[in-house]
Amino acid sequence: MLGRGGWLIAGAVVVTCMMLLGPSTPAGAPFARTVPVDAAKDVVPNRVMTWNMCNPCDESNVDRAAEIAAYAPQVVGLQEACVRDVKRIRDHLADLHGLDYHVEFGPVLRNWSRCGGAPWRPGGYGQALLSAAPMTDVVTEEYPDGGSEDRGYIAVTTEVAGQTVRVFNTHLAQRRQEEVRERQTAVLAPQVARYEQALVLGDFNAVPDSPELSRMWALAEDTDAGCRPPAAGACEPTTDWRSKFDYVFLRGFSALGHEVRPSRFSDHHLLHTDVTAH
Repeated sequence: MLGRGGWLIAGAVVVTCMMLLGPSTPAGAPFARTVPVDAAKDVVPNRVMTWNMCNPCDESNVDRAAEIAAYAPQVVGLQEACVRDVKRIRDHLADLHGLDYHVEFGPVLRNWSRCGGAPWRPGGYGQALLSAAPMTDVVTEEYPDGGSEDRGYIAVTTEVAGQTVRVFNTHLAQRRQEEVRERQTAVLAPQVARYEQALVLGDFNAVPDSPELSRMWALAEDTDAGCRPPAAGACEPTTDWRSKFDYVFLRGFSALGHEVRPSRFSDHHLLHTDVTAH
């Protein structure tokens, strides 16, 4: 048993620890959330990003979250995304970088080899959207013809640059499937055309002067102002194989500036752009 002097010393240690740790939360838990170890600034309210994360790729979701946090976009569209990975990325963005996002998923298939899970219930795979503002009117659509792999899009209503906007995120059929992609844009474009203000993010698996993108060019501009047919040769590549496959199409918005940044964690670069409403 401790004597009176021992209890005084123990009490002093407890008080010192409480002072160092700070007060508990109202619920009584000593820690409400992890203190960010590399806290980023608040999200940039007019910035949007698209990124094909690469799958299957054995990459850390901590690293993926750090790539996104470096630019702190208001909205992020992810392709080749597993539901469980995106949930972990969202948590890392909050816990390690102080960035809070809502998330919506648009899985088009369940795939155990890509996304894990139980063999009889594999993880969902497809597109995801993260937004600092709430998202409403969520629509997830699978294209009637996905080509060699199921493909689709997700659409939400959220806020960018102080404006309510419809945001689409899509991933079209793989390379050398031009006719399939043309049928997919025939599904996507009429949905985009319904909105005066829309942002269309994604991996289109097609270079700018591909015929299958003609419907998109008729509706919107790419964030790279000099990148559209017939001057497609001036477009900045967005992949490791030096092709532009990734786009932020703007309808009712103009680009203030954009950046393409190679990533060690994907064969697609991160593309982000700052926008303003017309």
